[in-house]
Amino acid sequence: MTKAGREIRRYSISFKKQVVEELENGSSIVFLQKKYGIGGADTIQNWVKSFGRYHLLNKTIRIETMDEKDRLKQLEAENRKLRDALADSIIANKCLETLIDVANQEYKTDLKKNFGTGVLKKGRKG
Repeated sequence: MTKAGREIRRYSISFKKQVVEELENGSSIVFLQKKYGIGGADTIQNWVKSFGRYHLLNKTIRIETMDEKDRLKQLEAENRKLRDALADSIIANKCLETLIDVANQEYKTDLKKNFGTGVLKKGRKG
């Protein structure tokens, strides 16, 4: 179907409230969609959210064993430690780079390029 041939439906606020009220009185979303010809899987759920009737929406309940909870806490703690270690290493690396930059300015040299060359020359001569 082309875009020109599509039908766009706009529902009034009073109609939306009526559908939400019927849902609150025990009708199912699927039944109301068929009854009123409402398309879209989330249309009525969005109306429920808009009018503050969250108790009508399905709730997800997660059931976990104690082992799963403990494992989750263990992994979260490990993740936190790794993030802290990464942050510490980034800070240490930045400090060393700053130290090298300051030393390069102070001694007017490039330590990254010249590192170790003097030691090798002295070792060969001696």
